[in-house]
Amino acid sequence: MASRMIVFVHGWSVRNTDTYGRLPDRIKKEVASANLNIDITHVYLGKYVSFRDEVRVEDIARGMEVAIQSEPDLKAAIDAGTKLIVITHSTGGPVAREWWHRFYVKNKRPCPMSHLIMLAPANFGSALAQLGKSTVSRLKSWTEGVQPGQGVLDWLELGSPEAWDLNEAWIRQQPGWTAEGTVFQFVLTGQTIDRSLYDHVNSYTGETGSDGVVRVTSANLNARYVKLVQKPDPDQPDDWRATKLTQSFSKTAPTTAMAVLPGMAHSGADKGIQRSVRLTGAHPTVDAIMDCIKVEDAASYDQVVEQFRLLTEETQTAEQAEVRDVLFGLTRTFQHPATTQMIVRLKDDSGYPLRDFDFLLTAWDPNADNPRFRTPSPDLLPQGFLIDTQRSKSSPNCLTFYLNHEAMSQAQFLGIRVQARPEPAPKAKPKDDFFVHYLSTSFGADTKTISGMLQANSTLLLDIEMMRVVRRGVFRLTTDTRARDFGSDGPDDAVE
Repeated sequence: MASRMIVFVHGWSVRNTDTYGRLPDRIKKEVASANLNIDITHVYLGKYVSFRDEVRVEDIARGMEVAIQSEPDLKAAIDAGTKLIVITHSTGGPVAREWWHRFYVKNKRPCPMSHLIMLAPANFGSALAQLGKSTVSRLKSWTEGVQPGQGVLDWLELGSPEAWDLNEAWIRQQPGWTAEGTVFQFVLTGQTIDRSLYDHVNSYTGETGSDGVVRVTSANLNARYVKLVQKPDPDQPDDWRATKLTQSFSKTAPTTAMAVLPGMAHSGADKGIQRSVRLTGAHPTVDAIMDCIKVEDAASYDQVVEQFRLLTEETQTAEQAEVRDVLFGLTRTFQHPATTQMIVRLKDDSGYPLRDFDFLLTAWDPNADNPRFRTPSPDLLPQGFLIDTQRSKSSPNCLTFYLNHEAMSQAQFLGIRVQARPEPAPKAKPKDDFFVHYLSTSFGADTKTISGMLQANSTLLLDIEMMRVVRRGVFRLTTDTRARDFGSDGPDDAVE
């Protein structure tokens, strides 16, 4: 193995390097005993500011590049060909990915990083971020008393434009992330709730399929991007109101090695994926990190991908039912089904974000004897399919649906229905109509379905482009030079 150096990057709202616990010392010890060619005399601990409102993730990424280039020994080693193993926790994952993308991928420069090992990364954000900094700062599992910064929280909000852009670029591979050197990427996360850190007022800290802060679906980079475009329905050419959504683009992200580690929560000295590591003794985080570090080529990476897939399957099977003691010998069972996440963004074909709309999931059975069950309807969705839904505060045109994947799998076909406003009434008179408006639409009313787009432990970025209908009445010409009030003129037909 070529020479390597290790850089640790902490999570959000941290201002003491004790956040890393014994993990750096333990990795140094394990690397030395494994006789790997890694410079363990230089393990760098990242220190970045996240608790000031004016600081954003992209600012931290810029600071990270300057810090790496300004550290003499590190810079000299990189110039000599030494590669970096970057190990991150929580928000440190998006920070490192933003740094990688901004300074190397976009500029087509070889990245000095060979391995990016992310512990519980909030790659698609966290449901907790929308609570606001005053509420989140009270949650021990994130801040331990530190007042957080709004700038970083804005990135972490589900559906934020910054997170969407970075993840869409990763999925689409535009520009090509692998064009300039190979970076082996790994996601290690948990789905265990440390009940000692649980906030009984906020259910997100005990949410199924999460580690108390980050959902498995939000950590996992094995995501998919789909774009649906609204177009006139050729089967009804005489009715310009009749439109449908068609799939114009679909892309699955390159494979990322991802493991759900047994018994691991986001934070805490007992179960935290980072803080619970001791200097000695077996630990799933240590074992997984060492498996990542030992990867040298595509073949060994593929082996780890499969190894982690099997580990995830084993962990989620074992942790499907969680039995906890409550009081006086009473117990409570928590169910942890596989989950999936869909982040929906709605814009029109002029690029304007939609703010006033209804978005519904639908289900149906095309082979049912009863015609009612052959018609897509929200009423036919499986019981218990929805775990949570959030609308982005910073981007109101974005919705995030957190779904029970096992329940959703019971539906034979899944679709969507969108009603955006303003929308004219079906029998509206011209003078009562709108000059610019939208049309209700749906996807999946035939054999097409979103069922295959939703994968367990994964996120679907669903981009929807609606037709912006402009009527001829917005602008007219006349040869009549007499003074006349045209304020009551109707919208007229739609502009083709």
